[in-house]
Amino acid sequence: MTTKLKRLALTLATLATTGLALSDAQAQAADPVKGGTLIYLEQQAHTNLYPPAGGFYPNGGILNQITDKLTYQNPKTLEIEPWIAESWTVNANATEYTFKIRPGVTFSDGSPLDAAAVAKNYDVFGLGNKALKQPVSEVINNYERSEVVDPLTVKFYFKKPSPGFLQGTSVIGSGLVAASTLALPFEELGDATKIIGSGPFVVDSETIGKELNLKARDEYNWGPAKLEHQGRAYLDGIKYIITGEDSVRIGALLAGQADFIRQVQAYDEGQVEAQDYQIYAPSTRGVNNSVVFRPDNPLVSDIRVRQALLHATDTKEIVTTLFSANYPQATSIIASSALGYKDISAKLAFDPAKAKALLDEAGWSVAANGLRQKDGKELVLTAYESLPQPQNKETLQLVAQQWGKVGVKLSVLAGDSGSKTVDDLDPLKTPVSPAMVGRADPDVIKSQYYPKNRDVLRQKGGLSDKVQSFVDTKLNGLLDALASEPDRQKRLAIAGEVQDYVVDQAYAIPIFEEPQAYAGAPYVQGVAFEAVGRPSFYSTWLAEH
Repeated sequence: MTTKLKRLALTLATLATTGLALSDAQAQAADPVKGGTLIYLEQQAHTNLYPPAGGFYPNGGILNQITDKLTYQNPKTLEIEPWIAESWTVNANATEYTFKIRPGVTFSDGSPLDAAAVAKNYDVFGLGNKALKQPVSEVINNYERSEVVDPLTVKFYFKKPSPGFLQGTSVIGSGLVAASTLALPFEELGDATKIIGSGPFVVDSETIGKELNLKARDEYNWGPAKLEHQGRAYLDGIKYIITGEDSVRIGALLAGQADFIRQVQAYDEGQVEAQDYQIYAPSTRGVNNSVVFRPDNPLVSDIRVRQALLHATDTKEIVTTLFSANYPQATSIIASSALGYKDISAKLAFDPAKAKALLDEAGWSVAANGLRQKDGKELVLTAYESLPQPQNKETLQLVAQQWGKVGVKLSVLAGDSGSKTVDDLDPLKTPVSPAMVGRADPDVIKSQYYPKNRDVLRQKGGLSDKVQSFVDTKLNGLLDALASEPDRQKRLAIAGEVQDYVVDQAYAIPIFEEPQAYAGAPYVQGVAFEAVGRPSFYSTWLAEH
């Protein structure tokens, strides 16, 4: 990595927990400087840049720079604003959406981003492409077809109401790409040089798994309509360097070898702030960082066992021990800043006496070794850590300590284990799993729990052929209703009902509201984040230093 000597010439403004207010205030403090390359250290390499795979933050952090979306969700108000679509209409029952496309927009290969291109993107995102192994987007429900009305007008039809679709056109998984990209099989889309978008940056070069270089697109002139900044990006480029070790990322930032880093652990926040560097912690506004159960496993099939483990979990201790004020203790399965949030904290109370009583009632008695036993089996569970989630290994280890106090053993396995992917699909091998997903729309709950989406509970007919019998038709019916109810108030009421039901069934133990935590040098100005915490460097600039 090239070492750049940097002098700290700017003082840090008052920290804002979202990071957005702070960067806006800084951006107004001086005229933006054009030029320069942002050195950005990323914890993990991207895996695949097929836009619907953008939910994985290293993927989304790249897609957010090289693609545009039909619409823009204002990260402060959560309102949907014009971007590639100048305007739109929606029929009364949310089964037909018509968009007027902004004229003059092109992909970086010169092909037009017109109604036909938009239709092609959404036909793939909404229906998938089995031949190319391109999956359906988790943010699009009930999709039927597109219609190109004229060169700049596209209409979408849905089999049932799809009230979340408009917001779905603004998310990272709906980045628009050229026909040449959509023609490639899924397995080739891990090569960033093959992703042709219309965004403010284009891929210049890549060393897969190690480094990615983006350069500004000179002719770019179609950012979100209400942004103050229009035209070309201020930066000349962005250099992504994959740097897995937390200490190395922090050290490089504070030594002046990097400008911006992702995945700052809570225990490192103090040393960053002590040197007048800036912490950004935008909320992901979706399903909270949680532990979920796979009820197809007989050890956790009894609701009393799951309820016992919920009440044996002291989430306050986890948050205060491992995290900072940027990680609020969860009070529901979704964040308090999420649309449709309902406070159900009373149902999540830490109560070890109740936990022990429930385990006794379920027939699990404490043996001489301190472990619960029943019918000759010990209550020993397994979970793999999730590498993308902050301090997930430590979180699961602390959960294991807490469960151990009521006689239940949780074995925490390494997240980079070669058997993890296969084992995670098998409830008999992985009855417990960490989980979270960000999206600023109630449909995020369906994305998490529905068997045809992320299927975190592992239901029969879902993503895994290892599931023997577990299906929750009531839950699935609620999730279908959530994604198909056009009346806003009724839809939010269903969201509340789902939150109650998931916790009443003790399918999940929500722990904390997960932000995306970044740190930046004080001369890095104008950083913004989309509604669930992925950075946008379109308006970013480097002050003199």
